[in-house]
Amino acid sequence: MAARAVAVTGAGAVTSLGTGTGPLHRRAVAGESAFAGGEGRCTDFDPTPALSRREARRTDRFCQFALVAAAEALTGAGWDGRLPYAPERVACLVGSGVGGLETFETQATVLAADGPEAVSPLMVPMMMANAAAAQIALRHGLRGESHCVISACSAGAQAIGAGLRLIRSGEADAAVVGGAEAATSPIVRAAFLNAGALSPTGTSVPFDRGRDGFRLGEGAGILVLEDADAARERGAPVLAELAGYAAGTDAHHLTAPDPAGESAARAVRGALADAGITPEDLHYINAHGTGTVLNDRAEAAALRRSLGDALASIPLSSTKSSVGHLLGAAGAVEAVATVMALHHRTAPPTVGLRDPDPELGALDHVTTARPLTANGHGPLTALSTSFGFGGHNAVLVLRAAPDGRAA
Repeated sequence: MAARAVAVTGAGAVTSLGTGTGPLHRRAVAGESAFAGGEGRCTDFDPTPALSRREARRTDRFCQFALVAAAEALTGAGWDGRLPYAPERVACLVGSGVGGLETFETQATVLAADGPEAVSPLMVPMMMANAAAAQIALRHGLRGESHCVISACSAGAQAIGAGLRLIRSGEADAAVVGGAEAATSPIVRAAFLNAGALSPTGTSVPFDRGRDGFRLGEGAGILVLEDADAARERGAPVLAELAGYAAGTDAHHLTAPDPAGESAARAVRGALADAGITPEDLHYINAHGTGTVLNDRAEAAALRRSLGDALASIPLSSTKSSVGHLLGAAGAVEAVATVMALHHRTAPPTVGLRDPDPELGALDHVTTARPLTANGHGPLTALSTSFGFGGHNAVLVLRAAPDGRAA
């Protein structure tokens, strides 16, 4: 029996480029970044258009990002105000690497200054990593499986992959999936800097010869997934098809990737096989591309192992050059960016890339916005890769909807 096709019918985002998928795609394609002091903070973010002031006070910043992105995605999918499926048939899976850090830090300060009686009774439900999934489900009446995927920087991509599998297996008809993170904190910054992962200059560019680490970002990316047949029946405006997914683990080191990239390569090969395609069918790669020496080197090795000679002619870029590394939300925001790139037939550049590292081998770096064309070779298809601390590797294959409807 053929696996159920899964359509992406809605997308939402909050990043340092602005609130919404529009600013994310438009400004990234224009070669803009939104770094201040070396970080991609959402300085202009205001949750109150989507949340009441009371709701905003009772949710952590990472959860607010997720709720606002979900509101955009659900509205775009035509779900605003009503569910097109039985509530118990709609899942909600939102990844995070850190969860409600701002709430924890604030309440730890309250405890130290004013004693235990002053600590908010809402602290735990605000800081728990599954708060974003729980709050989205509560707000929109989603009663299917709901949880948080916690796998560091691959969490958002793995949450999307888990939603794909629920729909394919018949356990759900639809899923609200993605990732959220708000960890641009002094203590997180210090820890990553001392670990040698964060850029000490605040100017690092993925794949560049002079890269010296990643730059932190924050935000959320949410997708609405639906059984493609059901989406077609209700006339849903389909953005893309989620065609493939695979994941694995290095079992090499807690923080450093396997330099040979074998497990990551296996995940790439698995995602391609899941989608029923070959490397020659790819038209774009939205790479994990953190800007650390080790990650970029390992990712290039993994892509070369899995894609072979085809890699040199596949346009490749990293969205982290525009918004920073969003940790647990990275894979989700980058999946949203990939959906937008396919939908608008334009790949965003790796902003600031001027001197590609020759040690990474022959890569078709996108350094200015590039039109994406299939050239008669199947529908536009893209790879979105995510690799996280703990050696987690997660890879998504996304395919453009040729006419804006379910395939």
